[in-house]
Amino acid sequence: MGAVSRIPHPEVDVPRLLPPEGLTRGGVRSRRRAPGRRGCGWRGCAAVLTSLTALAATSLIAPTAAVPLSMPCALKRTAAHHSEGLDTWNAAYPRPLRRLDAVMVFLSFPDAEPLTRPADLTADYFPATSHFFAQASYGKFRLRPHPLREWIRMPRASTAYAMQRDWHAAARSAYLRDALAAADGRVDFSRYDVVYFVADPDAPGVDSDATKVVNLDVPLRADGADIRRVVTVFEKHPPDRLVLAHETGHVFDLPDLYHRPVDGKGDWDTHVGDWDLMGSQFGLAPDLFGWHKWKLGWLEPRQVRCVVGAGRRGARLTLEPLAAGAGAGAEAGSGV
Repeated sequence: MGAVSRIPHPEVDVPRLLPPEGLTRGGVRSRRRAPGRRGCGWRGCAAVLTSLTALAATSLIAPTAAVPLSMPCALKRTAAHHSEGLDTWNAAYPRPLRRLDAVMVFLSFPDAEPLTRPADLTADYFPATSHFFAQASYGKFRLRPHPLREWIRMPRASTAYAMQRDWHAAARSAYLRDALAAADGRVDFSRYDVVYFVADPDAPGVDSDATKVVNLDVPLRADGADIRRVVTVFEKHPPDRLVLAHETGHVFDLPDLYHRPVDGKGDWDTHVGDWDLMGSQFGLAPDLFGWHKWKLGWLEPRQVRCVVGAGRRGARLTLEPLAAGAGAGAEAGSGV
């Protein structure tokens, strides 16, 4: 059992230079900042959102209106990678408002005999990951795993892929190409919405810090289906808590919310800390911000109200416990 690291994992984009069949060229695309947004000032406009927690859950009931009271706060989606805008959904990503099927492929290497059974690695991630999303989505989303029961042997030694956090594009592309070719005979990829490639945690070349989502500008093709992104898992056994839920969040167009120190040292939790799973999965009761639940479609527009122009007077809002049903709310304090 290895030491648990609090350093979160990034995701990486494979640029358009990669040919769809080979994935042998390219580099990491630089992150783009979202252009400046115009909107309400912080004193004049605030979104009141609801979020399920370990202790209590409430939803905000807004009066019926022709224009939802959430609209002034609905930032427009931009071309930025994982834009936080939510007026429209990015169709390049599956939206978690239904059942999504995920295949979990276990990869071994010629330079190591696996010490762990695929069933034990499956238990590291499921049903915990599915339970997290079922609770966070208020039952609107179900992630159904389909783990393989056997190891699939990669053609090269684990050390040949030079796995690391900032993985060289050529080595990463070779890994994806080999993994897809090795698994294609046993997996019908057209049946699945999410793909997990899980490496043998005891192989000498496997680096647990290399876990990430790989986004492909040019999709891989397998079984007549486009594979636009792959979750590559290199975690130790047992893994960091809820790490797969964090990585799967990227599959649904959610960004990382942690701060990566320039020199690799310092506080990774500077931005949001344990308040959102995309900032850290180590919180005592990790969940997603209400904003992200709104973006994913788990909160309805009527459950979000923007408080516009209230100033110091605040605004009186009605909160309703989720378990109480509609119309049972109580007056709450002011929101600004």
